[in-house]
Amino acid sequence: MQCTKKQLKKRLSGKVLLGVTVFSILAISGQSVLAADSLGEALSNGTVSGNLRLRFEDVGQDNALQDATALTLRTRIAYETGEVSGFSAMIEFEDSRIVLGQDEFSVPPTQFNMRGNSPSYSVIADPEVTELEQGYIKYKSKGFTAKLGRQVITHDNHRFIGHVGWRQDRQTFDALALSYNISDDLSVSYNYIYDRNRIFAEAQDVAANDHIFNIGYKTPVGKLSAYAYLLEADNTIDNSLDTIGLRFSGKTKGDMKFLYSAEYARQTFEANGGFTDIDVDADYLMLEGGIAFNKFTFKAGYELLGSDSGVYGFQTPLATLHKFNGWADIFLGTPAEGLEDLSLSASYKIAGGKVALIYHTFSADESSTARDDFGDEIDFVFSTKFGKHYNAGVKYAAYSADDHAVDTDKLWVWVGASF
Repeated sequence: MQCTKKQLKKRLSGKVLLGVTVFSILAISGQSVLAADSLGEALSNGTVSGNLRLRFEDVGQDNALQDATALTLRTRIAYETGEVSGFSAMIEFEDSRIVLGQDEFSVPPTQFNMRGNSPSYSVIADPEVTELEQGYIKYKSKGFTAKLGRQVITHDNHRFIGHVGWRQDRQTFDALALSYNISDDLSVSYNYIYDRNRIFAEAQDVAANDHIFNIGYKTPVGKLSAYAYLLEADNTIDNSLDTIGLRFSGKTKGDMKFLYSAEYARQTFEANGGFTDIDVDADYLMLEGGIAFNKFTFKAGYELLGSDSGVYGFQTPLATLHKFNGWADIFLGTPAEGLEDLSLSASYKIAGGKVALIYHTFSADESSTARDDFGDEIDFVFSTKFGKHYNAGVKYAAYSADDHAVDTDKLWVWVGASF
């Protein structure tokens, strides 16, 4: 008997939930059998870690919004137990606070605007929040690892699944994560995500029914990844966002290295509920090449987030979006016309860190008489590490608009510490 993709996902979910239950029972029973001595040993052999980041951000836009400024301090404290019979546990808390009253900004989907700031300020997506960042139990045996609970999940270069670590409130997932290193070169992983904990405190957290498959194979000339990311928001609308693709990335050896990456994916989006009835698809293509020698690196890249007849643009809702298509964050959601991004970058290692300059030019995949040229952007960063535990940096993005958005300038200055 045949079944729809939706029905298949539901069946998979049932099996996964059974697996979650079995894993929980095994974990609990395993810990109970180990008894007090083993538990005490695991706790006493645990490790504490943490990091802090103090950051100033300034945003100016060529529109009616007032310029925004923020000075925030993000603190994370984590404790991970020692391992007993393959079992361990980890807990991490995160806090983000406004410093010295520098809070002239808005975070539209959160409660922050209730503190007095209205959406008349430009957005700086760093709400005040104190929350459980991670909390999971882990089992590890030889090449197999299983995690159950709230955790960071990333795949490949974060283009589809990432932690959005640039923002003060990092993205995590409530999930069952399974991975197995079949050999030194071949690895497989599966994640079942049942809650997406987004970067806006709890204001945009999403109950989900996501199935994340990824296979990685290391060849002598680079790594090949195959993936299927089957996403479903658990809401009143019957929906699915399915992406299947291949990625290859590598570099040559020697004093002068040639860098190369290529990726292709096909995405389908279906939604049916109320007055909504959508069935669209789009392509993704990325090509990048470069050269590295001495302390210099030069790259040229092309990225296409395709469009379906100008009504739908290829989406990557769980990505570390700030990493792609310019640091001004103009294209956090792909326009319906799709997006073509041509980029050039140059970087140089200096003073224990790196300085980099990147240029982007943007255009529509499916252009119209009204929308074709999406503008360009220049990005600059200098970041460095000093001492054993400290880092600092300055970063700037300047977006020049054409048929999309408005001119936008952003500046960041930060200092951090880890222990």
